[in-house]
Amino acid sequence: MTKAILFDFTQTLVNSVDGFHAAERQAEVRLSAALGLSSWEDFLAEYRELRSQFRARAPNFPRPDLWREIHVRHDQQPDESALVEWELEYWETVKDGTVLFPETIRTLTWLSESFSLAVVTNHQGSGDHSVSRFPALQSFFEVVVVGGEGGVPSKPDPAPFLQCLERLGVAAADAVHIGDDWGVDVCGARNVGIRQIWLKHCSVHRRWPEGEPGVPVIEKLDELLDPAKALLS
Repeated sequence: MTKAILFDFTQTLVNSVDGFHAAERQAEVRLSAALGLSSWEDFLAEYRELRSQFRARAPNFPRPDLWREIHVRHDQQPDESALVEWELEYWETVKDGTVLFPETIRTLTWLSESFSLAVVTNHQGSGDHSVSRFPALQSFFEVVVVGGEGGVPSKPDPAPFLQCLERLGVAAADAVHIGDDWGVDVCGARNVGIRQIWLKHCSVHRRWPEGEPGVPVIEKLDELLDPAKALLS
């Protein structure tokens, strides 16, 4: 019996696509200028290929690591103080471009009447986490666990999931986790015995991995409210 629903945050409750696009373009322009490269097209192809490699190894990789590697490839020494500033501005741009999915508040309002709700997400960048920027959401959640903060490892490590369950007083078998990232969210929850629902939001256009059979997939949060699908039984 489902007693608690655990949500990822970014690309699950909120849409950060525009923020990430703006932040990446800002980083690309700055890097190209700093390196003094003559061909924008060649730089862009190289940068995006390397970024894909970093993402494949660790989805939440530190952006300065990528920017340093680009400098190394061009036999240049990065300005470390500039990288720090760029990273701060990168995450501010992401946060400024983050908005709620249209159905988020309605879905949480309905679910909060029957279930304990929590957030298990990963820290991004520096400063305050994005959850704190949406006061309208905070009242819905009994627990917020941020992997990568306060000594808590990032998902898919079991620690943030287990800490959330402990604080809620709920067994893994009585919880459901909803997230957009197959490896971080779906596999992370599965490894601690939490049922999973994979959100591949219809408004987010990206290359989704294949996943595996048996994991329910939704394209909008309010599909959780559909009694015919019985996703939370």
